[in-house]
Amino acid sequence: MRIEVDTTVCASHGQCEFVAPEVFALDDEGKLSYVAEPGPEEAENVERAVRACPTRAIRIVG
Repeated sequence: MRIEVDTTVCASHGQCEFVAPEVFALDDEGKLSYVAEPGPEEAENVERAVRACPTRAIRIVG
């Protein structure tokens, strides 16, 4: 699984971090960092994060 985040669309709401904290993290300034190729054990959480993102900035690409 590979994910991409459109950082021009991301508004740092933090919903992804809430549902997949092992994959997504917001720093103190609201900047998002993420694991581009999370392990298969995170697949369900990543799919939930994609659905939870209010700006639809996250997508699964492979």
